[in-house]
Amino acid sequence: MENKQDWTKVIKSEDSFFKLNLKEILEYKDLIFLLTKRNFTTMYKQTILGPLWIVINPLLTTTMFTIIFGYIASIQTDSVPQFIFYMGGNIIWVYFSSCLNQISSTFLINASIFGKVYFPRLVLPISVVLTKLIDFTVQLIVFVIFIIVFIQKGANISVDIKVLLFPLLVLQTAALAFGVGIIISSLTTKYRDLNVLVGFGLQLWMYATPIVYPASQISGKLHTLLMLNPMASIAETFRYLFLGCGSIPVMFLLISAVETIIIACIGLFLFKKVERDFIDTI
Repeated sequence: MENKQDWTKVIKSEDSFFKLNLKEILEYKDLIFLLTKRNFTTMYKQTILGPLWIVINPLLTTTMFTIIFGYIASIQTDSVPQFIFYMGGNIIWVYFSSCLNQISSTFLINASIFGKVYFPRLVLPISVVLTKLIDFTVQLIVFVIFIIVFIQKGANISVDIKVLLFPLLVLQTAALAFGVGIIISSLTTKYRDLNVLVGFGLQLWMYATPIVYPASQISGKLHTLLMLNPMASIAETFRYLFLGCGSIPVMFLLISAVETIIIACIGLFLFKKVERDFIDTI
């Protein structure tokens, strides 16, 4: 008599590069939450101030920007107090750069886990995005508190109902960091030196984004080139929503959204391409 066994799960390589199997990723949602918790706790483990660094880091960076670019370089900030101007650009940039930086090395760092147990590999970068979202949320609360304080002091800050659109900017920022991060992570499975260039590349990218200066200070063709940077319109819109300075560059924001979708698709394509054998090359 033939003994027929019904398997609850069959693990096999995908036939299509474009089949992401989102249903399987959702089945591992508990693992995503556990990894998010692990990432957050280990980040501040054995530190004196612990999670307070979430607030201290952006405050120190913003103070440095205010001194160097505000007082020394005397860069105009669209009639908004310098500290709050730099803080607005800094927190959205830190969320993007920290996500990208950690996702770009996540497959190399967790290579030992991949050889021991199966789970959808995209779970790891997703958990990174969620971990950094916790940091961003705390920093955003502090940012809002500073906005209220500056408004009470009579600062030229205007906030209207459009501020409720900011979650869309955060979602786009996460998608852009996710896409660029897995592109780099997929390539570094074979070319390790690319991971070394991530930090340097992020520094250049920041100065090509209106973080320490308003986009209004750049004119002509250079302004158009600047705004083609997908993070430029995100940073400008984020500051406009919360501070009322500058404007919403609608056309460039749409271009940024298209660029983000293309980059995310390229990243997923490369990831699916190397996923089959990257454990052998790491």
